Order: sequence, then structure tokens, then C-alpha cells
Amino acid sequence: MKMRKQIVAGNWKMNNNLSQTEALIDALKSKSQASNAEVMVAPTFTNLYHASQALHGTTIEVIAQNMHFAENGAYTGEVSASMLKSIGVKTVILGHSERREYFNETDDLLAKKVDAALANDLRVIFCFGEELADRKSGNQDAIVEAQLKNALFHLEGEAFKNIVLAYEPVWAIGTGETATPEQAQDMHAFIRKTLAGTYGDDVANDMTILYGGSVKPANAQEIFSKPDVDGGLIGGAALKADDFFAIVNAF
Repeated sequence: MKMRKQIVAGNWKMNNNLSQTEALIDALKSKSQASNAEVMVAPTFTNLYHASQALHGTTIEVIAQNMHFAENGAYTGEVSASMLKSIGVKTVILGHSERREYFNETDDLLAKKVDAALANDLRVIFCFGEELADRKSGNQDAIVEAQLKNALFHLEGEAFKNIVLAYEPVWAIGTGETATPEQAQDMHAFIRKTLAGTYGDDVANDMTILYGGSVKPANAQEIFSKPDVDGGLIGGAALKADDFFAIVNAF
């Protein structure tokens, strides 16, 4: 068994009102059982507090989908790290491909968000990955390396104990293109090698790297069996309790 921390995190994105959130949480609680993996779910901001209360005392951690880099101020519609902490949230997703694409989040902005999260003792699930044009041109390694270095490599090695990496091949999400488990493994190994080059083998070997490329019950076991894949960041399949726990149990 892998010694690294294994994680399956469900990103609910902009889905589920309060009653739908309650129903999904009830379904998750009815299926929750001991697992080799840490299990997390990321509801919408409006349902975070309710979800954290409803899942308190279970093995399922409630995490946030995003946050602002400022502690407070004139940032209408935004949420700070301390606000998340105040309702019991301990982990936040940063850099998701949809935040980069639709909200123009840059590596420089994400570096500020990462710093703010770590300063508030939040664990970060940091997302990154190449688009279809990058993959077709064979430029994927350079893109991934730049995203990592620009947003994270100003940190001290010790900081990586509070970071989880999540590789998202954007080209394999909703495009009709499919990433193979071998392609996932190749990139995860490259990510670990990139970390080792700057921070050494200990940091690289201890780093949990999740795969975020359309993981489903049918392919989870094969993907998770790869030596450098330590779990998944799950989108659509996380909205169905049966599918989500089929993925969790793939370990």
C-alpha cells in the first residue's frame, strides 16, 4: 500500500441548493464507511456551514471551492480564509481549471491565494494542468512545470506539508478526448520529478498528487493503481452518492 496520504475529494461546483445538499449529505452519510482514503466534499459557499455542521463527527471533511487572497475589505462577493476557518473549514481548492478559464485567475494571483491560505493554516488542494492545444503540440510538460513553479515554488519546502496537488488535464474534461491511466501516471511522475528537482526527494515522495480528469467508478481502480496517483478530484460523479463511494472504495 502507498505510504502517501490518499484522498478522494468531490467538487460539487455550482450545483445543489440547500435541500439538494441536505439530500446528498444524507445519502453520503448512509454509505460512509472506513476507507484507506481521506474523503472530502466541496459544496457551494451558501451551503458550506450547513454541510460542515451536518457532517461534523463523520469521516467526511467539508472543504471550500475557492477563496480570496485578502483578509477582508472592499471585495464584493468574495470570501476570505478566516471566514472559512470560522465555520470549521480546514481545506480549500485553489487554481481549478474553471477558475483559470472563466475568471482569468493567473499564476501570480494564485500564488497570493496560496500564501493567504497557508498563513491561515488552511490546507490547499492546488489544481493545474494543460489544455488540448498544449497536449496536441507536446507542450504539456512545460505548461505544467510553469504553473507549478510560478504559483508554488516561492514557498519553503516545509510549506508543502499543507499542500495537495491536483493534476487536471483540461483537454480530457468534457471534450470527448480521453486520458489513459498511463498518461495520468506519466504526468504524475513528471510532477514528482519536478518537485524533487527543487525541493528534494523527501518532499516529492511525500506529496499527495490527485488526478482530476473525469474519474468514474468504471476507471477509478485502474487510475488509482498507478504508482504516482494518490487519489482523485472528482466532478460530476461526486454528485451521486453511489458513484462517489464506488470511487472512494476503488482503493
